[in-house]
Amino acid sequence: MTATRILLAEDDDSLRGFLSRALERAGYEVVACPDGETAVEALDQVFDVLLTDIVMPGIDGIEVARIAATRQPQLRIMFITGFAAVALSAGDRAPAGAKVLQKPVHLREIVAEVERMIAA
Repeated sequence: MTATRILLAEDDDSLRGFLSRALERAGYEVVACPDGETAVEALDQVFDVLLTDIVMPGIDGIEVARIAATRQPQLRIMFITGFAAVALSAGDRAPAGAKVLQKPVHLREIVAEVERMIAA
């Protein structure tokens, strides 16, 4: 069985590095992107999970998720955001079944949530 592949879009360099390392240590293959444009370009590869910040310059995480869900309907989607109001409104615009986690989020919580999403 191949490793679960995660597309990570996060514009904060240090958080992207922490998340990427934590997910890789948990056994996932991670493609980490610094912005929405790069994440959309990466969608020519197949992923199991999209983990994206909502608020990013250029293409935001909601738009990345919509494009990703159209191209890869089996993709599980999880948003991470530090903005409560954005998280609340994201539910209206996000693809069905997307999960929203509030920052600050513990790495263990993200890894556990990814594991739950994959098991579902």
